[in-house]
Amino acid sequence: MEIKNKVVLITGASSGIGALMAQQFAAKGAIPVLTARRTDMLKQIASNLPGKHAVYAMDVTHTDEVNQVVSRIIAEFGRIDILINNAGYGIFESFTEAPLAHFEEMMDVNYLGLVRCTQAVLPHMLKAGSGHIVNVASMAGKIGSAKSTAYSATKHAVLGFTNSLRMELARSGVSVTAINPGPIATPFFDKADPSGNYVKNIAWFMLKPEKVVKELIHAVEKNIPEKNLPFVAGVGIKLFHLFPRLFNKLASGIMNKK
Repeated sequence: MEIKNKVVLITGASSGIGALMAQQFAAKGAIPVLTARRTDMLKQIASNLPGKHAVYAMDVTHTDEVNQVVSRIIAEFGRIDILINNAGYGIFESFTEAPLAHFEEMMDVNYLGLVRCTQAVLPHMLKAGSGHIVNVASMAGKIGSAKSTAYSATKHAVLGFTNSLRMELARSGVSVTAINPGPIATPFFDKADPSGNYVKNIAWFMLKPEKVVKELIHAVEKNIPEKNLPFVAGVGIKLFHLFPRLFNKLASGIMNKK
């Protein structure tokens, strides 16, 4: 897909890789549409964007609001060429200490929020006979890790949804991509790991957000169905599926450093 002049709807665009996506898509001549709950942060990011762009307040947990915002974007631009479902968060805590509310809230944002946005946008893409949906999942959706039962479950759901939808939309003209990054150096960990212990322990392994966004845009341009980041983590995934017992034995020490 040629990125220039494409209308790109980005959820969770107020910080982290969402904000960086808006900048990089704009730099390539696309029209980024930034959405998140906090318009003050969105406007601050948008103030530095070149070219045409837009900002909309949108909470992905509110179905009516998602539908209304998508309708307004279609009314303003006539189309949505690329949907990037990026909104999400995590809380790292042991299962025995995690309240049920955390499971419900994370699933509502990370998984159902993605479903709501896709349901609102997809009919317009199908009518146009073209489009690209990018779901930002996680390596946590491939391999569960200690102290992230709720978060990992949401990302497993995202990947199941993504893989099923990709098959369903074959030959429709609409592409579906899953981006599965490992830990990224973003404000995500301000909430996920307020103590900073996990970040300190895996700092050597953390991805730079610029790398993740570059790979995401490349996946859109080349219509790549799935990207695992970093490469070594992708190798780990293959080892896990081939030798699950050995992998769990070797990886449990690292996975428990949250």
